[in-house]
Amino acid sequence: MYDVVGVGIGPFNLSLAALSDGVPELRTLFLDAKPAFSWHPGLLMEGTTLQVPFLADLVTMVDPTSPWSYLNYLREHDRMFPFFFSERFHIPRREYDHYCRWVAEHLPSCRFDARVTELAWDSTSDAFAVTYRSAGADGAVSRVWTRQVVLGVGTDPVVPPPLRPLLTADHRGRVLHSADYRTHRSALAALADVTVVGAGQSGAEVALDLLRHQDGAGAGGPYVRWLARTPAFAPMEYSKIGLEHFTPDYIRYFRALPEERREHLVREQWQLYKGVSEETLADIHDELYERTIGGTEPRAALHPGVAIEGAHYDEASDDYVLTCRHLQQDKVFEIRTAAIVSATGYAATRPAFLGPLAGLVDWDDQGRYRVDGDYRVSLNPRVTGALYVQNAELHTHGVGTPDLTLSAWRAATILNALADRPVLRLPPRAAWTTFGAPGV
Repeated sequence: MYDVVGVGIGPFNLSLAALSDGVPELRTLFLDAKPAFSWHPGLLMEGTTLQVPFLADLVTMVDPTSPWSYLNYLREHDRMFPFFFSERFHIPRREYDHYCRWVAEHLPSCRFDARVTELAWDSTSDAFAVTYRSAGADGAVSRVWTRQVVLGVGTDPVVPPPLRPLLTADHRGRVLHSADYRTHRSALAALADVTVVGAGQSGAEVALDLLRHQDGAGAGGPYVRWLARTPAFAPMEYSKIGLEHFTPDYIRYFRALPEERREHLVREQWQLYKGVSEETLADIHDELYERTIGGTEPRAALHPGVAIEGAHYDEASDDYVLTCRHLQQDKVFEIRTAAIVSATGYAATRPAFLGPLAGLVDWDDQGRYRVDGDYRVSLNPRVTGALYVQNAELHTHGVGTPDLTLSAWRAATILNALADRPVLRLPPRAAWTTFGAPGV
């Protein structure tokens, strides 16, 4: 019997595991199906950086004294002086992945090669029964019980409906989500033409990487086409006051809004969490500028404000044909391309192992979790245990949900609820902005 079992070991549940490591009275276990920690391996290209400062590590924003901080990771790896002299605020993405792996490998509560197959409420034990299986040759099955469960299973890649029928073995490596880009990177760079779909950071990084595979004159490498539904390829909001949307203050304000208004706001605020870093946009512009030296035209095209309405494979030409609509002009046109990389983000989905418990969850009208201020899911009253979620509450907590800035704060909020006491002190106010009407 455990006090807490976490399902999934991504950065968010790993943050909870690291913070709870300092609470000896809590018996914790965190399970993940992967053989070892990995974080978006398909996008760990050289030169890519986190979009948040290094202080937004697993623990520092709530407990800078923790041994699992990024700074302590640097010290343990004798990299403190090189880091200091590099004057970095935004660290390489590959190093963030290595840092998280270091934490996961040293926390005794983290267990990999453990795929959870069933989560059920056991009324006899008055606890959740968590069943998991090893991927080894014997496929050993184990079961543990716990009073509290934290789901941190992450999100799944989202692909526009017209492209989904092409995600088959026949088109493997030529129609893919950006999550698999690094695996097929060399093959894509050898093609004549590649279309990237999606205006976020992933789409920008894939487009930039493909441009860099062109030779100096732009004659070699693929023709790079970048499409997006958004009206512009816009930078992510990164002003000091604008970033206060990623504070507990804004979460509290957002949660108090009517559901319809919350739904509208999430769509309206796309630049807060779906924009591109200014540095990446500048790098793309610089690459295109280089291609025009001597009067040549860049072998690239950027098309914002475009929706894909249809897609099919033309066997005769060995091309993919995209039927597109320019949203502002309401004009339809076709594009032919040798490959498509869909950098269209991720979304929370209901994990299959939740089946036995699904009937006891109080889903909203759209089949999503109802989540309270402590990230606790609303359950049938006969379930006396508690179920929490991480990164599945965009609809109730707003744009900070997938952002690493709030990971330690959210994990600490959950930890305080799990322990039923204030294990970690959380600030009553974190923003200068007053969201909503001022009080008397």
